[in-house]
Formats: sequence, structure tokens, C-alpha cells
Amino acid sequence: MTFIEPGLYVRSGFADGPLADVALFRAARAGQLLDELQERASTLTDGQLRDGVYQALRRFTQEQPRTCQVDSITVLIRRGVRIDWPACDRLPCA
Repeated sequence: MTFIEPGLYVRSGFADGPLADVALFRAARAGQLLDELQERASTLTDGQLRDGVYQALRRFTQEQPRTCQVDSITVLIRRGVRIDWPACDRLPCA
């Protein structure tokens, strides 16, 4: 086991500890938000859809997402392209 910092360590090639758990939760929640947006896309205005994508990415990164990334994902959703946001139960470490 390799300790990265308090609350985060690597075991058998995967991140482990409370910080890894939080990152996995944020990734899963962002994926849920994107799924919900894709289901409701036809009922949302462009602004609402863009705001939803922004919020989902912000939830994941905990920072302001890049405008081009938000715009790209918004356009893909509007065109009906399915955005898959897989969140596994373990974070692999290289």
C-alpha cells in the first residue's frame, strides 16, 4: 500500500480511502445529472440545457468547467448523441 496523502492511498493499483470515495461519488453524481439532462433534453431550452451541463461538470471537477467543453457536450446532447459517463466502483492508478 502506498500513501499519497492523508485519506488517499494506492492499494493493488487502485486508489483507496475517503478521498477516493468522494471522487467516485462526484463522478457518479455527474453521470446521473448528464443522464437526466439527456432524458429531458427535448423539453429544455438551450440555456437550461447548457446550464445543466455546466452544473454536472462543475459537480465532477469542483472547478469552473471550460466553456468549450460545456458547449461541445451541450451541442452533442441537443443532436441526440448519447453521452456515456461511466463511473466504476474503483479508481485505477497508473
